[in-house]
Amino acid sequence: MARVSDCPECKRPLTGGMVLACLIGFFVVISIANGIMIRAAVTTFGGVETASSYQAGLAYARESAAAQAQNALRWQVKAAVQPSTGKTLVDIDARDAEGRPLSGLQATALLSHPTDRRADQAVVLNEDASGRFRGTVARIAGQWDLVIELSRGGERLFRSRNRVVLQ
Repeated sequence: MARVSDCPECKRPLTGGMVLACLIGFFVVISIANGIMIRAAVTTFGGVETASSYQAGLAYARESAAAQAQNALRWQVKAAVQPSTGKTLVDIDARDAEGRPLSGLQATALLSHPTDRRADQAVVLNEDASGRFRGTVARIAGQWDLVIELSRGGERLFRSRNRVVLQ
């Protein structure tokens, strides 16, 4: 019995044209796969970009000095984030080192998504009483960073970042 490899009519000779076609086909497939991956990476990237590492270093030095000044104040700032019907409530209570409510402050809050800045939610806060701020945003779930800033006369005096899990 004859095998297929022994059949002279069944063998196709390997020609230069066939090698060229296989080589071109290989690179076309690789290029298409790379194009798909590049497009997916560029359209879904929400990461951090630093235009100038020097400026970032200066900003770090300013933040370090601000953190030391904040620690010297020994303020007691407590925050509660809780889901409600169709919205998320943010409640902030700010007191000085002796436990007295702080007055004359402007407060801002941000629910920052840890991996995608495009999903950040700014919270509009209103002062209900001296040192007590409340605000709401649309109902959200998942892990978020609550960033609180308290300032007076345009100067930031307090800043905190805390991870919260909302369900």
